[in-house]
Amino acid sequence: APAQAGAPPPQRGAMSARVLGRLALALLLDAAAANVARDGQGDAQIKEHRHLERDSSHMGTSHSVSLRRQLYRSKEAQQFRNKLTAKVVHKTAYYGKVEVGTPRQSFTVVFDTGSGNLMIPSTYCRSHACTMHRSFDRKASTTAEDIEADGSHSRRGAPRDQITVTFGTGEISGVFIRDDVCVGSLCTNVHFVGATDETEDPFSAFNFDGVLGLALGEMAQGPEFSVMGLLAEGKALRQPLFSVFLSDDTVTESSEITFGDIKQEHMASPMFWQDVSRPTGYWQVQIADITIGNRRQHLCEDCQVAVDTGTSQLAGPTDVINELSRRLNVKSDCSNYHDLPMLGFVMGEHTLNLDPSDYVDKGPDGCEVSLMPLDVPPPNGPLFIFGDP
Repeated sequence: APAQAGAPPPQRGAMSARVLGRLALALLLDAAAANVARDGQGDAQIKEHRHLERDSSHMGTSHSVSLRRQLYRSKEAQQFRNKLTAKVVHKTAYYGKVEVGTPRQSFTVVFDTGSGNLMIPSTYCRSHACTMHRSFDRKASTTAEDIEADGSHSRRGAPRDQITVTFGTGEISGVFIRDDVCVGSLCTNVHFVGATDETEDPFSAFNFDGVLGLALGEMAQGPEFSVMGLLAEGKALRQPLFSVFLSDDTVTESSEITFGDIKQEHMASPMFWQDVSRPTGYWQVQIADITIGNRRQHLCEDCQVAVDTGTSQLAGPTDVINELSRRLNVKSDCSNYHDLPMLGFVMGEHTLNLDPSDYVDKGPDGCEVSLMPLDVPPPNGPLFIFGDP
């Protein structure tokens, strides 16, 4: 449908596939319309506290961050055919470097399109999952300020506002801090969460320190929490977008996230665009159906899917995943592994196909479909999650 006069353009996501041993998904997300409107008073207040001055005539730049890849195991409870079982799931995480404060303190974070805030351990946190990682020392930064959830200054000695966020099987609790955050040469002043407690599971299994959320504005605690939104608003970027390339073949090609540009050399096919379908905060698009061997299954027509770099599996509604697993019929002894079909997701006129190596967890104990049941309640769900390849 044509856009209404005066209405902001729809957010759009673009995708391209590149084969590197198995299918790796390259994802580009456009933040041109992701900024949240602010009233004059709120905007003035935010600018008043911003430490970093910007030249409005500056055309902006781009910066790429190399991503390291971690493989780890997680024991999860899963329901299949009305039976609750515990299984070991092989997962993948991609993470890179950011810097916070003055002088800069370095952290490794997952650049997560499925959440909206920057969350890193703070020195206030004494749980093992925090102390085994780098922690932000607020007192060591000359530009750090203690704030409350609404952005107001914290009062010395008064109780602090806290937030608790669920990540899969675990939780992070923390307080609010404002400071400069830099991705390479790209810097902005951001409200973020300094963790005061992290559960052992799953955070002690991670090599990285925290999470930098890159979801749309609805997912952030507020506009001033969105690193990408602030970089785009401040005209720090060459283009108001970021692109993610994930590879499982680090010898041939490294994974990276690029802010402000698209790396054409990572693309093996033209990129196609898909409008964000609902204002949930997810980079959420519509899929027309699921295919097996390029044949439509009429199993999930007009479904929704969220593209999530913070999830390491394909996930979807339990009933659909169970039926899909039945139709794929992956033998537990791997006897039909080499005969398995491609699994595809139809977007407009395009089908994104996965090879068996992408959707089957094959190991010494045998083979099983690595599709995770995940029931997201309304209004955000039900929907599929496109996780890391």
